[in-house]
Amino acid sequence: MAANEHSDKLASVNYDLPTPEPESPRRPRKPYRFSTLCATVENPGMKDQYGSSSVPIYQTSTFKGVSGEYDYSRSGNPTRTYLEHHIAKISSAAHAFAVSSGMAALDVILRMLKPGDEVIAGDDLYGGTNRLLGYIKSHVGVTVHHVDTTNTESLHPYIHPGKTAMVLLESPTNPLLKIADLATISKDVKERAPNAIIVVDNTMMSPYLQRPLEHGADIAYDSATKYLSGHHDLMAGVVTCNRDDLAKQIAFTINSVGNALTPIDCFLLLRGIKTLALRMDRQQTTSGLVADYLHSLGFRVNYPGLPGHPGRDVHARIANGNGAVLSFETGSKTLSEKIVAGTRLWGISVSFGCVNSLISMPCVMSHASIDAATRAARGLPEDLIRLCVGIEDPQDLLDDLERALLAAGAIELDQAQNRYIRVAEPDGQDAITRAVQKLAVEKDAELGAREWFVSAPGKVILFGEHAVVHGVTAIAASVDLRCYGLATPRRDHRVSVHFHDIEHFSCEWDTASLPWNSVIPAVSGKEYQDLDQNLVDALLQGPLRQIPDAQRHARVASLAFLYLYMTLSKGDKRPAFDFSTRATLPVGAGLGSSASFSACAATAILLIHQRVSIPELPTPSNPATEVNRWAFISEKILHGNPSGVDNSVAVYGGALGYTRPGFIRKSGMEPILGFKSLKFLLTNSKVPRDTKKLVAGVGEKMTNEPELVNGILEAIQTITDEARRVLADPEITRETLLQALSALINENHGHLVTLGVSHPSLELIRSRTADPYGLSTKLTGAGGGGCAVTLLPDDFKPEDLQKLVDELIRENFEPYITSVGGSGMGILSSFSEHRNQSPASVATNIHPQTVGQVTPPQTPAPEGQVQLGVEKDTAEQRRLSFNTTSTEKFAEWASEIGEWLYV
Repeated sequence: MAANEHSDKLASVNYDLPTPEPESPRRPRKPYRFSTLCATVENPGMKDQYGSSSVPIYQTSTFKGVSGEYDYSRSGNPTRTYLEHHIAKISSAAHAFAVSSGMAALDVILRMLKPGDEVIAGDDLYGGTNRLLGYIKSHVGVTVHHVDTTNTESLHPYIHPGKTAMVLLESPTNPLLKIADLATISKDVKERAPNAIIVVDNTMMSPYLQRPLEHGADIAYDSATKYLSGHHDLMAGVVTCNRDDLAKQIAFTINSVGNALTPIDCFLLLRGIKTLALRMDRQQTTSGLVADYLHSLGFRVNYPGLPGHPGRDVHARIANGNGAVLSFETGSKTLSEKIVAGTRLWGISVSFGCVNSLISMPCVMSHASIDAATRAARGLPEDLIRLCVGIEDPQDLLDDLERALLAAGAIELDQAQNRYIRVAEPDGQDAITRAVQKLAVEKDAELGAREWFVSAPGKVILFGEHAVVHGVTAIAASVDLRCYGLATPRRDHRVSVHFHDIEHFSCEWDTASLPWNSVIPAVSGKEYQDLDQNLVDALLQGPLRQIPDAQRHARVASLAFLYLYMTLSKGDKRPAFDFSTRATLPVGAGLGSSASFSACAATAILLIHQRVSIPELPTPSNPATEVNRWAFISEKILHGNPSGVDNSVAVYGGALGYTRPGFIRKSGMEPILGFKSLKFLLTNSKVPRDTKKLVAGVGEKMTNEPELVNGILEAIQTITDEARRVLADPEITRETLLQALSALINENHGHLVTLGVSHPSLELIRSRTADPYGLSTKLTGAGGGGCAVTLLPDDFKPEDLQKLVDELIRENFEPYITSVGGSGMGILSSFSEHRNQSPASVATNIHPQTVGQVTPPQTPAPEGQVQLGVEKDTAEQRRLSFNTTSTEKFAEWASEIGEWLYV
């Protein structure tokens, strides 16, 4: 029920709750609405001498004097008096008592019973209630009858005048959410056994949504640990009643056993009650969405707000809302356990009523004290999952729950209806087996019919820039700044690009208008090192001709994309899709942004053309190798004659030693095992540079001054050899490692200066980091501007780092605090018929960031709306979210929308 509807409903019923004085005879006050009562802690009989706006905590056990109102806090305390007055006010009660827990409240009530008394109780009760009833049955000599309280007539055979002393009810019940007609039961019992006491556990509803005393109950109690407090930061119970005789007995017991609530907990509970209405409005609104969603999937859901709930009409008559607890059945205890274990946002806990959402399996948690035979006899399913909804964003809760259902194999996509449905359980086959069987990619899947979300890291060259072109080993490492690519299907025979970080460039082409006559399709398994210049020229003179020189970066990126798209096509199959890219690393700063772009483009296009697949088991043909091969081709388009190290790091991640093929030294790429995580400050000088020109300059210097350059190359090789040794040394101390790397960084940069590839901006950054901080800095990448990398020791003070960052910003540089050596190519998953599918074999040595199935990104719904299932998660919405999320928040958004798998 919406908050305004709830407020209107309360306003339409005059409960004659107390309001502040004075009233005007000419314009009498109307009763305050519930939320106002909650927030207004007023006790006309008690006024703080200092006019405190918050009730003071009388943190004292004793009071001086012999004739005062209070003498001992066990018997009475001013803070507790304020609380009890406030609880009575919002509960339509004349008396209220606060004790140490909800079970303490029930214990106080049950102490009214004596041997020989009979109690009628529901057959679906909180496990602790059932346990305490069992105790008094065994030790006090009280008879307890458990009946189905949803049927009022089922109580009649057990109502005996003079014997029936108490009727104990829950509505809704915990955890099956069954409804008891409190008004009818109270009336029937009073007619047949006038002395019987009607007791209602109102914890599931709280006084905001239901006040049992208004429907004939004699006593109502709540575990105030739950909704009244709302934050799970205290234990408390409250008891309310209107009968003076019952109040006298309750007060006597509390004073005798000493379980009254402490002053500090009274203060905290008062504070929690003030926001009860606000919290419950949000919680039960979200609960309705969750219940509707689970019901739409085909699960049996217990929630009084659903149209088919058997007690819906009765509940609507006695309550003002549906509450924030629901439960559902999966059909398999094992499946339920997987779902509960698979959630992240829903905390696994036996309690409820908190601002944080909780999930549990009652039969193995809160109701485990009830033996299995009794649970079965009372119809309590072993697979039951209870959800207790908090105040988090509804979309986040639904998304987290959906991911857990998918990971457990509880739901699957119905292609005909394009929505998720519950997985039917065939005889002899559980949901997990079915999920495993669905991992294989269908051979006849339509090309381009699935979306792919991919990413690749940037890189830093720690040692060996430029020298790698001439056969010297370079050491490169990935950085936790990445490029992301989203390939989204189109249905209009067009391909399009949106390069968010290149002046927000976007363009589209009709697939039929592309120069297909100039294409020589790639043959699987064949090495491709040289560019097809004929196709390059045809693209530049045809579909890319309209892109002006002022957008040359966008033009060359489009060229790389279309070149891969056309070369990798299969026959006349030309899938239509959009390819959008985002980057959290600075473009053009020497951090491998073009290589990470190339890796993303190659991965997405290879997947769309089905040049690489997602087999159930790794195959001899390593898809990561294929991606790297075509990422290198893309790099050739972008840079002319790349070393290959950038795209290798973008695909494989980690730290690599790379020696270019064609030289005497052993060529190829070798991972540096045991690489230690290193913290760096990356500083973008924002000075553009021409990589081809810089590489050509070093080559010219090599021709003109071969002895000088060869000497530098040999010195750099020595540096890289020493760096590889210390980085892979498992016995070296962290302090020694950092000292060694610092010295090597300074030495390497000096050689790069001699080669003529540094820049005044980079030297300025070096000077700022060296004095007075004593840090070692070098250029990375091509030089001539670009980016500088500064090694940060473990003991570098945070305040000094912030000071340095501020100084660099004032110099108009862009600093990034990052680490190196992380994961390589990442794939989120497909977004259509294979959404359940785990791409665990996209590459050898691929590993998940977190355990579980991979799920696609979910686009946030417009504010105030909640998306349920894939049917509302359109390609256009996803693309919009991909392109509009801020750069500062993009990495966090991307990491949270699904479970990435990385090389």
